[in-house]
Amino acid sequence: MRVLYLYKDYFPILGGIENHIKLLAEGLRALGVETQVLVTNTANRTVQETIDGVPVLKTARQVNISSAPVSLPFLPAVHRLEADVDIAHLHMPYPPGEMAHLLLGRSRRLVATYHSDIVRQRVLGALYRPFLWQTLRRANLIAVATPVYIQDSPFLRANAAKCRIIHYGIDLKRFSPTEKIQEQAARWRSRWNGRPLVLFVGRLRHYKGVDVLIEAMMRLHHDAVALIVGVGPLEAELRAWAQQSGANTRIEFLGELADPEVTALYYAADLFVLPSVNRAETFGIVQLEAMACGRAVICTELGTGTSYVNQHEVTGLVVPPRNAEALAAAIDRLLSDPTLCAQWGEAGRRRVEQAFTIDGMVRSTKAFYEEALALPTR
Repeated sequence: MRVLYLYKDYFPILGGIENHIKLLAEGLRALGVETQVLVTNTANRTVQETIDGVPVLKTARQVNISSAPVSLPFLPAVHRLEADVDIAHLHMPYPPGEMAHLLLGRSRRLVATYHSDIVRQRVLGALYRPFLWQTLRRANLIAVATPVYIQDSPFLRANAAKCRIIHYGIDLKRFSPTEKIQEQAARWRSRWNGRPLVLFVGRLRHYKGVDVLIEAMMRLHHDAVALIVGVGPLEAELRAWAQQSGANTRIEFLGELADPEVTALYYAADLFVLPSVNRAETFGIVQLEAMACGRAVICTELGTGTSYVNQHEVTGLVVPPRNAEALAAAIDRLLSDPTLCAQWGEAGRRRVEQAFTIDGMVRSTKAFYEEALALPTR
């Protein structure tokens, strides 16, 4: 079986979708599937690489339109590479990728993983919508991370018969509490002299709700510190807001950290918060990471998959979005009851082990491909 992945970026670009594709490409190769990746390069030149055993073609990028890179060599590359594969696997949304396949694709089967609707870019979304509908109509099968999102997205709801649930998975070995990780976690805790630690990990983007977290920290009864791990376009604005609002003694921006340091912070923290504010947040893999480290989670109810991952009063708490008062109350509740916090953290760890592993994701994806290949030719 030969599979081609189509998206805009790949490792070493760091992001949830990029990492997801890398895990699939490498994991399926270990099961005998010939995987390769077609993406755009960050520079205006085309390069062919092999990354951890996976062939990766990165075509020259000419311009970015909103968050979508445009690469003219991507189109002939789609036509050439799809001639030799059984399955083209689109990762959506990436409008230029879908358009390239519609124009020049010729694989035996087309499948898609539908990661999210386009929420904020209304003009781009309106222009893209006809291509989106056509791509989903042409797809033999569509992978979705949670059943909730099939009902939430109008595009998936109309194609529900073709949708299959494949949970995202994480590498549990990365989150093992080794002696070194525990030593690093102790160093992090000592840096704030035993104050309770509330952790956020993610890109500092419009939909992540870090501004709401900053406001919530100002309302807390506990003398806690929120640790913000990540960078992004809103970093300067959020730092200024924390300073101006007087929350700077309760907020620490730690920037981008290496994976082992992030893992140590999960263990150092008392709880994890994902305060996202709109439907651009469809899952929240960082929730799985925190749960794998035995941490209770607080997330927001967006009608997508966030509260499917973190179950209310089972693995943590779910609060309304854009509600600093409710978020502060949830943080105070968990910090006031360490026993309950630990119980929900353990429940989260079990949930990840049972439903969100890399092995489960890879094997489910292989079965997904086999189902697609067994379908009648249309």
